[in-house]
Amino acid sequence: MGSVPSVSAPVGAGAHAGSAIDWSGAKAPSLADFELIAQEAFDRLPDEFRALCADVVFNVTEFPEDDVLKELGAESEFDILGLFSGVGLPQQGYAPQTGQMPNTIHLYRRPILDYWAEHDETLGHVVSHVLIHEIGHHFGFSDEDMEGIEAKAGP
Repeated sequence: MGSVPSVSAPVGAGAHAGSAIDWSGAKAPSLADFELIAQEAFDRLPDEFRALCADVVFNVTEFPEDDVLKELGAESEFDILGLFSGVGLPQQGYAPQTGQMPNTIHLYRRPILDYWAEHDETLGHVVSHVLIHEIGHHFGFSDEDMEGIEAKAGP
């Protein structure tokens, strides 16, 4: 995997201490960049945790679908950062049911970026937190379990 693009503002050529930051080239990460950030966050998770996610589909989109917003009673498309859809492992039984769609983790780029802009956390931390929380739903983990996994994943 390549390196994750920087989302910090570039400093102009020949800049010296005390000079203004050149924001003209600063951009939010694209959908493709965001997928790389999410992949890097996933790769930092403990090996045993990642191994159990082999059949989970990961999906990065701009916003949740309208039916998701309605079903969850969201007031705004920015209210939901991520979503687990499917049947969690504790409810599955021994084998998936015929015609059952794969379990999917959805990450919503624009709501995550909006949250990040309003809080004092790195984008990587926010993405990791949402990713772990949604995967935790797949496993039926408690909030304490998810906090432990976040601690092992690091920054």
